Amino acid sequence: MSMFCYQCQETAKGTGCVVRGVCGKTEEVAKLQDLLVYTLKGISEIIVKGNLNSSQLHETNAQILNSLFMTITNANFDDESIEKQIQKMFILRNELRKTISVKDLHDAAVFEVDTRKAMLEKASEVGVLSTEDEDIRSLREMIIYGLKGMAAYTEHALNIGKENFEIYAFIYEALAATLDDTLSAEDLVALTMKTGEYGVKAMALLDEANTSKYGNPEVTQVNIGVRNNPAILISGHDLTDLEQLLEQTKGTGVDVYTHSEMLPAHYYPAFKKYDHFVGNYGNAWWKQVGEFESFHGPILFTTNCIVPPKSEEVRKRIFTTGSVGFPGCSHIAADANGKKDFSEIIALAKTLPAPDEIETGTITGGFAHNQVIALADKIVDAVKSGAIKRFFVMAGCDGRMKSREYYTEFAQALPKDTVILTAGCAKYRYNKLNLGDIDGIPRVLDAGQCNDSYSLAIIALTLKDVFELDDINQLPITFNIAWYEQKAVIVLLALLYLGVKNIHLGPTLPGFLSPNVAKVLVEKFEIAGIGSVDEDIELFISE
Repeated sequence: MSMFCYQCQETAKGTGCVVRGVCGKTEEVAKLQDLLVYTLKGISEIIVKGNLNSSQLHETNAQILNSLFMTITNANFDDESIEKQIQKMFILRNELRKTISVKDLHDAAVFEVDTRKAMLEKASEVGVLSTEDEDIRSLREMIIYGLKGMAAYTEHALNIGKENFEIYAFIYEALAATLDDTLSAEDLVALTMKTGEYGVKAMALLDEANTSKYGNPEVTQVNIGVRNNPAILISGHDLTDLEQLLEQTKGTGVDVYTHSEMLPAHYYPAFKKYDHFVGNYGNAWWKQVGEFESFHGPILFTTNCIVPPKSEEVRKRIFTTGSVGFPGCSHIAADANGKKDFSEIIALAKTLPAPDEIETGTITGGFAHNQVIALADKIVDAVKSGAIKRFFVMAGCDGRMKSREYYTEFAQALPKDTVILTAGCAKYRYNKLNLGDIDGIPRVLDAGQCNDSYSLAIIALTLKDVFELDDINQLPITFNIAWYEQKAVIVLLALLYLGVKNIHLGPTLPGFLSPNVAKVLVEKFEIAGIGSVDEDIELFISE
């Protein structure tokens, strides 16, 4: 077996990619990512056993986040950049080791390799399948995938200047624990729930970071047509990259459009002052191969969700930054102060045609927790009057599988007295449908990016208090969530920690769940998959 990866929903045959990732990553990239994660485990063991204080480890904290982020699905396909990151982490690891007197460290904290060949050989020994027990492997990987999602959200907050050192300490604790063969499955289940607890902290931290700097999201109509100007398309999730790009494109005659998960940037008040920030282009991440052809201008990827481009012409227009990398694409690094020079992208945009128009109209969003809570009286009245019978949380990820048409059909088939609460790119399955409103309340309330699933939890907890209920599960809310990658894993674990039960997860259950671990989730949290649209609606409405 040349590689093994089953961290995303589209993993081959639902069991694991063993030759090449469905996402497009090569055997070398997969193995180097495995070795990078293994190195992070060794660093974490040194920090935990050495009782080192995370508040004194600023460079290590930042690099741990970036390293985990680089291994998220569709983030980094560049073997050279991953190898460089491994070497950087070796240096940090070896320096940390000098500061402690702990003996008997695990191999991850002491191994040495100095060539690409040696790295790949070592990676073959320490990948996912190196844990022989299926249930222990399943739990360890679920924790690691949750940490990857947590790291992504924590890095975004760090870029804005917000930190919670408890989160770093937990990341080290959890990574080190995945090396500990004395931990039982029961111990790891408890650690999985603790991962959810810190997932909530990470999402709360990012929410505070975003809103303190850019304001609370407001209900906003976003243009999905185009103007006749050269333009740059910005994708991913990082708002600080967007802010820098908008500042540098002021007065240049170059428009800026959002793509996929960057759409919710339009909801923040701070970005409304830029008159060249003109709209959203396209749909969810997986449609980019065709949509990038018609956009014509440069594309900046700030985080994951890049798909290997099919043409060299498109590849030359793709720029990456942060944790993202793709061979042959220009990478924009930050300076010591976090500043990035986007002049190369802007110069290229000026030489290229304006985007082709692929659709017209507007889409409405901005229903994060602050905005919805402001509408709480109106929503409560609609529930009490019977105008709104049930809320459906349909957050999460979109993907390529034909089976995901279920979510469009499900939204269309829902009774007219129901409201959809959404966040993440899953919304592209139904956010352009004409589903109407209920007494002026839109039937699709978009809270924002996948990390803004935190808003949906806050909304649910607020409604629980308003209705004076003892349990969040007593609310007329059904969770029918689509997942794709590891940020969705931490959202799921966060919801479980908050006590949410009876979550339906699709379009398939994770391949990394062993039968026994899946059984625990079903019995303890009543997690289930999805069925047919009609059967599921009948089931949910009868609850």
